[in-house]
Amino acid sequence: MGNAPRTAESSTAAAGWTLFAAVVMIFGGIMAIFEGISAIATDKVFISTSHYVFQFNLTAWGWIHLILGIVVAIAGVALFTGATWARVVGVVVAGLSMVLNFIWLPYFPLWAIVVIALDAFVIWALCTSSQPLVEEG
Repeated sequence: MGNAPRTAESSTAAAGWTLFAAVVMIFGGIMAIFEGISAIATDKVFISTSHYVFQFNLTAWGWIHLILGIVVAIAGVALFTGATWARVVGVVVAGLSMVLNFIWLPYFPLWAIVVIALDAFVIWALCTSSQPLVEEG
């Protein structure tokens, strides 16, 4: 029960969701890198509310986003190999990104909400699809 054979159509759809998750992770990682560089340079793009539970130095957040962006982009590229470890790393890194962007809300609220939603979708896509992007054989 529940172990129905996969059809070619369901395998293609599963690989499509994994491909989409990989592309979203690469794009999100690159955007986090730019966000980190901008925060390190103490750019005036960011706002900061004065009464928020989480208050951190903008430069420290810049380094966090820069490093996280690099890791997310690398994990997205690794998903193209079809390796299980890349899928696990992708889920872990997307979860970490969700938490950090929640804390990042007072600095760039709209973008943080978008990234949280995209990370949730990436986690869903990586957990529901076990089909590798590259067929072996």
